[in-house]
Amino acid sequence: MEIINLMTVECAYAAENSQYLIALKLVNGATVEGVIRASGVLEHYPELVLETLNVGIFGQKKAMTDVVYSGDRVEIYRPLLINPMEARRLRAPAPKRRKF
Repeated sequence: MEIINLMTVECAYAAENSQYLIALKLVNGATVEGVIRASGVLEHYPELVLETLNVGIFGQKKAMTDVVYSGDRVEIYRPLLINPMEARRLRAPAPKRRKF
């Protein structure tokens, strides 16, 4: 009798107006791609194209072929709408003008 070891992982995606988070039980050795396919997120958000996704685990960029471990959360990242440096510049207060 073969014993199959299962692990618990999560898959997360934050769309503009909704969030998708699901916990899954998968066999040890599953990949990032396997988690995404098993999660159902691609069916729930048809605009996502697996081959073009930027993904990571707890904020660390990963490849689709990377192995996941029990407790990992696979995150699907949306493209940036604005460059972070530009966003900081826009938030910063305007410099005060000095009078001479």
